[in-house]
Amino acid sequence: MEKTSKFGVPVERHLTLRERIVEFIKDAVISGSLKPGERVPESEIAEQFGISRTPIREAFRQLESEGFLSMAPRKGAVVSPITERDVREFYSIKSLLEGFAAGIACKTLTEKELSKLKSLNSEMMKNIEKDNVKAFFRLDNQFHEIFLTACGNEKLCTLTNQLVEQFERFRITALALPGRMENSVKQHAEIIEAVEKRNDKLVADLVKANAESNCDVLVQELMNEERRA
Repeated sequence: MEKTSKFGVPVERHLTLRERIVEFIKDAVISGSLKPGERVPESEIAEQFGISRTPIREAFRQLESEGFLSMAPRKGAVVSPITERDVREFYSIKSLLEGFAAGIACKTLTEKELSKLKSLNSEMMKNIEKDNVKAFFRLDNQFHEIFLTACGNEKLCTLTNQLVEQFERFRITALALPGRMENSVKQHAEIIEAVEKRNDKLVADLVKANAESNCDVLVQELMNEERRA
């Protein structure tokens, strides 16, 4: 993971042990190595990392809060299922909150913030070429965070962030689907163009549509999986 210094230069930050375990399990879930309903082998992870189970259980708690895992009686940590209802309910709320925030923010965004939106979208394009979904996801978060911060409504910002953190898995899974990252970059470009015109209604509609399109591709994938099963 990276953070940016006040000079605008990316600074490498070493992951803690808990973060390494979290990323390890997320990768397994997203790639399908760990499937919905499958138990996460705590003992195997402890052996692979050469550690006690304490940091693993800390990682489990974080992954449970983000929607990746559920704690089941007598089974321990299992991969949470993704249901169509959950997906539709999450994205219906996310699209409304982010669209509303973006519409407000459009009127006050500075040239510096507009330039940052363009820069982030360019960086996302580079990560498509590298097929780096996790890096793309982090940049996508930053893109939408600009609108949330600029809207000036702290409660709206907090509520939206809490929601998206709880359902992080849905968003990463959707972005990992073929063609989704490319489409997202195109949608972001349309959002930026609308911001430049200070068309707050169009910005709100486009940000809302961006979230809804993630919902559509993820629901379609769930339906495809059901047919394959």
